[in-house]
Amino acid sequence: MSVEGSMSVATEGIHTDFTEGMSYGDYLQLDTLLSAQKPLTTEHDELLFITIHQVMELWLKLLNRELDTAIDHIRADQLQPAFKCTARINRIQEQLIQAWTVLSTMTPADYLSFRPALGRSSGFQSWQYRLVEFKLGAKDEVKMAPHRHRADLAAQMDAAYRDPSLYDETLRLLARRGYPVPEEVLTRDVTRPYEAHPGVEAVWEDIYRHSNEHFDLYELAEELVDLEDAFQQWRFRHMKTVERIIGMRRGTGGSTGVTYLRKALERYFFPELWSVRGKL
Repeated sequence: MSVEGSMSVATEGIHTDFTEGMSYGDYLQLDTLLSAQKPLTTEHDELLFITIHQVMELWLKLLNRELDTAIDHIRADQLQPAFKCTARINRIQEQLIQAWTVLSTMTPADYLSFRPALGRSSGFQSWQYRLVEFKLGAKDEVKMAPHRHRADLAAQMDAAYRDPSLYDETLRLLARRGYPVPEEVLTRDVTRPYEAHPGVEAVWEDIYRHSNEHFDLYELAEELVDLEDAFQQWRFRHMKTVERIIGMRRGTGGSTGVTYLRKALERYFFPELWSVRGKL
């Protein structure tokens, strides 16, 4: 068979003329996407650094969308659709965790060769990451300051800051189901970080001890534990990657770097779901 004949068989039934049609690259806007990596130096590893952070931002965009949907479903007492969202969030977090393992192939010398070009830019200024934290309950008004120069971003962050978190909506759901969630928890100022309450722990203990009677709430508890477990793994990989590459230096944005990240590992979004395990 001739070369021309082989090509004819290979392309038979496959659309190859995109003069007036939409191609794969058109649909995904690959020209825009692949031209968004613009290193400021000629150093080899700067492209890796940019790519990893852009990939993370894409995953964070999807994670925020799934978080919003999960919160809406829990607010409407629709737990099965909410579980689909939390399962997807956990898969997204697996990708975020693995991204750090790729970045960790960069040595201190590799990073320091282009670090001055970063100026004061820093991952701590990721507004999408802050949205995730706010929606999970880690409210901190100070974290909005780097984004006040952008009215559109400031509005999104302010809305997430003032809205009930995923855990707030979960506790309100438990109250609607008849559980004695303390009134001071239900009416608390949701712009403040959540603090553990023994009354909430008692509610979760009841749910765990009688899981067969309300399995969907038991499953909800475990979905939240899975979510926080994965988030803490992401935080840990972040901290170890930073420590591996820059040691105890301060971050480019002025943060204390590893010291700050270590403290973050001590904070919980859903504290009673962890403390109750010692009561069972």
